[in-house]
Amino acid sequence: MDTEARLRVNENGRVVIPASFRKALGINAGDEVVLRIEDDELRITTLKRRVERAQRRIRRYIKPGRSLADELIAERREAAKRE
Repeated sequence: MDTEARLRVNENGRVVIPASFRKALGINAGDEVVLRIEDDELRITTLKRRVERAQRRIRRYIKPGRSLADELIAERREAAKRE
């Protein structure tokens, strides 16, 4: 896969993301993408990829076998009992 492409911006400010780039990033028709300016560059990603990245970062601090979702549910049930 190419890691660089030159594109022209049309009069409406649109660019077409090449198919090979969309495939590599898992971007499909109708997907919502997130644009961010970082270090004077435009970065494009999907919301799904951002969530996956956040999950990977958090996993470094969670012991294997521990479920934060289960802990949250248990906490909420305890709080509901006290109401």
